[in-house]
This record gives sequence, structure tokens and C-alpha cells, in this order.
Amino acid sequence: MERKHFLKSLLVGAVSAPALLSACGKDEVTPDAAGSSTTGGTTGSGGSCSVAPTETEGPFPTKQPASYVRADIRDGKAGHLLTAKITITNTNNGCAGLAGALVDIWHCDAEGNYSEYGGTGMQSTNYQAVHFLRGRQTTDASGLVTFTSIFPGWYSGRATHIHVHVYSASGQSLKVTQIAFPEGSGSAVAAVNGYAKGLSGYTTNATDNVFSDGVSLELAAVTGNTTDGFQLSIALGVPA
Repeated sequence: MERKHFLKSLLVGAVSAPALLSACGKDEVTPDAAGSSTTGGTTGSGGSCSVAPTETEGPFPTKQPASYVRADIRDGKAGHLLTAKITITNTNNGCAGLAGALVDIWHCDAEGNYSEYGGTGMQSTNYQAVHFLRGRQTTDASGLVTFTSIFPGWYSGRATHIHVHVYSASGQSLKVTQIAFPEGSGSAVAAVNGYAKGLSGYTTNATDNVFSDGVSLELAAVTGNTTDGFQLSIALGVPA
């Protein structure tokens, strides 16, 4: 969703919490210079080398990301194990792996709630004092970071997703984007089935205001099952 549509939505009467949450779509911010799925998006494959789309980091970005340098971001949160392998590539260098980049991720818990926020109309459960499902890692020589987390839940207006903010080694913002999950029969999303919430009222990628314009460069490959856990992999291109 473009910023102008987000602002317009705020002017139409009293805005409900789901409406505010679903308004977190496309953003015009430009950073400084037991099933498995088989589809996924990678940059630099097939001879192409594309920059990942820029997406909003709101409304629940990590407040002090440098404070959470860690690979295991669960903080005791219950949910199906998710191992996320994210490769950052440099689109200014033929999409070679970008070493030394800082990668922040954050996502909601099984119930659809975020840490560091809450007690408001946007999220009634108050998690302001905790920091679960947030973390930072530095890419290795191949541009890879690995996080241990849980499979994200969902909340009104949004498909299952993970937020990503990539910085250079010196702290310059390179890209704010999001990771989408394959859906449908046989997918991990179907296997998890929204945890206790189920998938009634779930927003699909096709109707999500962030992903509805296409997820070819944001769609992860996700394999695994609810017994052994899931494995996510994706490559995201940034101009470094």
C-alpha cells in the first residue's frame, strides 16, 4: 500500500485495530544508498540480479536492534521450530554474497502479537517489556545469516511474514523488506494452520496489501513439517 493510501485510511472515521494493522503495506521510504513447499524466491538466480522490494518496517519495528545480537530469537516463545537461512547479495557486484552486513529480523508470535508493543488498540496484549522474536546477525563470507525462531502466526489484514532490515557493516541502511511464505495445499502455512486460531479470516499473499503486487523476490522456500520443524531459505538482493 502506498503511503498516500495509508494516510487516507486514517481519515475515514474511527479506525479499528485490524484496519490499522492491515494498513501496514507498501511504503515509499528509500533506505540509504506436516507439509512442505517447493516454491521460493531468490535473487541472482537464472542469471538475473534484482534488488529486493522496499517494504514498510512498521508498525512494530525493533526499537534497539543492536541490543539483540543473537541467532536464537525465541525467548521461550512456543511454536513450531523454524530455522531461517537468509543470504544477502550485493546487486552492485553481480549478486555476490555480501559479507559483514548486519541483518535484523522480527515477526509476530503464534497468536499474532509482537514484542516491545501492546496495551493499545493496535495490539491489546501488552508486550512492551519483552523482546521475543527479534534479533540481529552479521553475514558470513557467503552473505548468510541463520536464525532459530518459531513459525510466525498471523494477524488481521496480513499474510504470514517476516520483517528484514539490512545494514552495511558501518551501519548504513541498505534495505527494509519483508519475507513472504508459500501458501496453499501442501505448504507450511497450511500445515501450521494458524496454530490455535486456524486460518479463518486469513489474508493471503494475493490480497495482502504488501505482497499483492507480487512476491517473486520476497517468497521464501520453506520445507519441513510440524513434528521436526521447518526450514526457510531466501536470498535478498541489496545495493551495497
